[in-house]
Amino acid sequence: MRNFNSQKQQGAVLVIALVMLLVLTVLAVSNMRGVTLESRITANRVETGRLENLANAALREGEFRFYGPAYLRDKLEPNVGKNCIKNNKLNVYGNNRPCLLWEMTDVELEDYFKTPISFFKATSDYTSKYANKTGKTSQAAGDNAVVAWMPYRGLDADTSKYFVPSDNKYAFWNTYRAMSGSSENETVNPEYGAALEGKGTFFFLVTAQANDELAAQSTLAVIYLGLN
Repeated sequence: MRNFNSQKQQGAVLVIALVMLLVLTVLAVSNMRGVTLESRITANRVETGRLENLANAALREGEFRFYGPAYLRDKLEPNVGKNCIKNNKLNVYGNNRPCLLWEMTDVELEDYFKTPISFFKATSDYTSKYANKTGKTSQAAGDNAVVAWMPYRGLDADTSKYFVPSDNKYAFWNTYRAMSGSSENETVNPEYGAALEGKGTFFFLVTAQANDELAAQSTLAVIYLGLN
């Protein structure tokens, strides 16, 4: 005699098993998506941290270029054709020349301060003064090419100890002298007229960037005793 109740129960078990299997599959897929998203977030954080470290290291070189009394005129007056060429390497005893950008209008300086990487990527009368406007083009440029971004080399004049990235992540820097009118300068430079002789406190904006993706800035105040 056939047991119909038993057959019905077996069919219900199969349906329940299939439903449970579907639920487990959905949960597994959702979990995998969550793991993938977390992995991407972690990777992005790690990459951002590496770029921040590179940019901060490049800031130190930009600041370091202003130390010492040597090349004082080059530290106070822009000479892009001489000092913003890729071959402007570090010198011994701290006798270095910074890549001091040409003077900007107030509007240009504000735009540069807000978005330094995008500022040079845009076409304008100001950016046309520089043959290579991005980190990528600066890295590929020849030694005597004029660049808007100087390659980060480190703080050691020994060329064998220059910074060489192992993962194709490069850093760059440039500097800008922050100038204001005589009335404002008198608060920190009692003898404002002496500024023409390189005497007094001078302020500089140092900007660095990593891989044309992330930028960092610092301000630097330096006291110089004069050209003579």
